[in-house]
Amino acid sequence: MTATSRRDKAAETESALKEAAKRVFARKGYLNTKITDITKEADRAAGSFYNHFASKEELLVALLADLAEAGDRQAAGEDHLSDFSDPAAVRWHVRQYWDFYRTNAATMLALRQAAMVNDDFAASYASFGAAQASDIESHLAHVTAAGLPLPASPRLTIAMMYQLIDNFAQMWLLQPHPAGWTPPTDDEAVEALTRFVYRGFTGRDY
Repeated sequence: MTATSRRDKAAETESALKEAAKRVFARKGYLNTKITDITKEADRAAGSFYNHFASKEELLVALLADLAEAGDRQAAGEDHLSDFSDPAAVRWHVRQYWDFYRTNAATMLALRQAAMVNDDFAASYASFGAAQASDIESHLAHVTAAGLPLPASPRLTIAMMYQLIDNFAQMWLLQPHPAGWTPPTDDEAVEALTRFVYRGFTGRDY
């Protein structure tokens, strides 16, 4: 086997393990998943896991990197809007995050669970969130340039936006729905969040 073939095979196995992990996390949850569950799901030898990851947490760090890369690709698209004084730009980011969360719901839950039980991973997860937030901090410059006062510093304002959207998505896309509550459609959730966030940024409705 050539060096290129070995690299391709290793990359294929790593990808298979990550995809298998996401499926098992969706069924069993992160805390109840064993490494052997992942290798069995991936149809790989039990020991193959350690050729790529030292632990479940290290696999999650790799998944976190994949999520960051996916987010970067979204932001690089021609339809990306960055002027947060325009509700359309706020809606674009809310929609991207909501759809992203729905697509990656099982992984997002696994990340939360791992952060609760592993301090090192919790630090990595927090750094990931801070990096994602800082990437769009500059979008608020359009709000202040329009003469509109932010509710707090740009960094805190973005942090509040992320916490609002993240917790709302967790409530409706991960957790059992509250008894007697009707889940919003995707469009209803995006529009409600957009209106709430835009009002928080600018102090006005649209």
